[in-house]
Amino acid sequence: MGQFIYLKNVTTLMLDEKKCVGCGICLTVCPHGIFYLNERHARISNRDACMECGACAKNCPVEAISVKTGVGCAIAFINSFLGRSDSSCCCVIEPVGKESTCC
Repeated sequence: MGQFIYLKNVTTLMLDEKKCVGCGICLTVCPHGIFYLNERHARISNRDACMECGACAKNCPVEAISVKTGVGCAIAFINSFLGRSDSSCCCVIEPVGKESTCC
């Protein structure tokens, strides 16, 4: 089975390679396996596969990773699929016809 893609080109995942010490914790905690190690530093292999759970950022000991949860989450994907606002976020199912007021 291939990797899931939530919403293309919207993830807020950022990796500061200068801060990264290559510990590999992000590889261990990422449920979609989007990180890999190269030359003693983590790299992102497929940014669009990020579901923005935040596990990588919460576990990074040097704060080299940041991510704002919600943009690529499953609820945002579902809201977009149902024709609701494409800015759907914050893991709240928004009513049809209402604009998202979060974020």
